[in-house]
Amino acid sequence: MLTVARTAVPVAVAGLLLTACSGGSKTGPTPGPNDANLIGVAPNGAGMPDSVEAPMGMGKPMATAGGGAAAASVAAPLRAGLPMAAPVAAGSAALVDAHTITTRGVGRASAAPDTVTMMIGVSTQDSNAKAALAANNAKAAALIDLLRKNGVAAQDLQTRQLSINPTYNDKSGGITGYQVDDVVHAKLHTIANAGALLDAAAGAVGNAVRVQQIAFSIGDDSGLRAQARAQAVSQAKAQAAQLAKAAGVSLGRIRSITELVDAGYPISYDMGASAAGSPASAPVQPGQQELTVSVDIVYDIS
Repeated sequence: MLTVARTAVPVAVAGLLLTACSGGSKTGPTPGPNDANLIGVAPNGAGMPDSVEAPMGMGKPMATAGGGAAAASVAAPLRAGLPMAAPVAAGSAALVDAHTITTRGVGRASAAPDTVTMMIGVSTQDSNAKAALAANNAKAAALIDLLRKNGVAAQDLQTRQLSINPTYNDKSGGITGYQVDDVVHAKLHTIANAGALLDAAAGAVGNAVRVQQIAFSIGDDSGLRAQARAQAVSQAKAQAAQLAKAAGVSLGRIRSITELVDAGYPISYDMGASAAGSPASAPVQPGQQELTVSVDIVYDIS
């Protein structure tokens, strides 16, 4: 007797798994080439059910009475012309990528900077931490007052660092005193005054002054960035046309445009404590500020 076990499996899974099960000493007849209807499947897949029941543990051979009959019952649908469904991966449409070409353009635009940012520090030492901090507070207040009097707005002044650290004897490793560092971030919108301002800061703070860094920038770079961006896009488009022509393909629609951020690097000038008592203004030269924009464009091709 032919039976079908009761675990549902879609028909598309590599054919129908059918077995002959024994009932004591009874063994069912072996279906012939034209006996597909005996197991509920018409020749050529006519009347094929949406799903059938496969034995538990599918994929492993099952022991049955009358092994030859069992093998014949499984092979019957194949001889009857039952179509076999090929497996389809879920989301396979997303795996088919269109043919594309990617190019990168770089645009540059430069102009004279109109803003200078200075990091000016005050460093004091004393054997007593409280005394070192008091001395630093007095000098830092004098520095901030000087910056305000020389045109640095209150919103352009910011304390970036205030630290108190012990100092040590190189040989014994014991604490010899304390060092206090205070760093002020100042933004000046008149670059021509930068050198004189640094000299004045050194005069007000003395040997405790520390000019850590100055950097130039453009306050409103939107126009400059637009110019560089247009140049980058134009260059990327020209490259795409050249590559497509060389490859014998046609450019399609633009799939994506991506602008790559270029943070740039500040121009540094370290004056150091030696600026105290310098006879002339610090020779600050802003030069030109260059802005770079990189753009990636992805085209469909055919």
